[in-house]
Amino acid sequence: MEPLPTYGFEELCTLVELPSRTVRYYIQLGLVDRPDGLNRGARYSTQHIEQLLSVKKWQTAGLSLERIRELLHGDASETPLPRKAPGTVEVWSRMQVAPGIEINIEAGAAGFSPEELRSFFHKVQSAYQEAKTSPSNDNKGHDDE
Repeated sequence: MEPLPTYGFEELCTLVELPSRTVRYYIQLGLVDRPDGLNRGARYSTQHIEQLLSVKKWQTAGLSLERIRELLHGDASETPLPRKAPGTVEVWSRMQVAPGIEINIEAGAAGFSPEELRSFFHKVQSAYQEAKTSPSNDNKGHDDE
């Protein structure tokens, strides 16, 4: 079995496309594990690359370094969403299916044309009506109970 590849500090910075000062800062903050070895003998693994790429991705998405630390150390209760650029316009469609049931769709992100969106809404409405009017069968789909 071959040993896993390791990288020197400058090579690591080149691979993740980050300045050396930034990488040192992330290590100092504990966002990235310390290397194996010291000074010029320090070696970095693919785990270091993955950590740096995660920090870079989340920073680009607009998360604070504090929130990134929480995500890296196990508090990933919420997946970070990328921030929209200032001036971004989104058009959301809101469908009221019934009291307490609504669907919100950003048609562009969902890949719907206006005709497809109308068709989708009609199908949802039909499915709701069918579910409300069809006889209930409590044992249906629960044979193992």
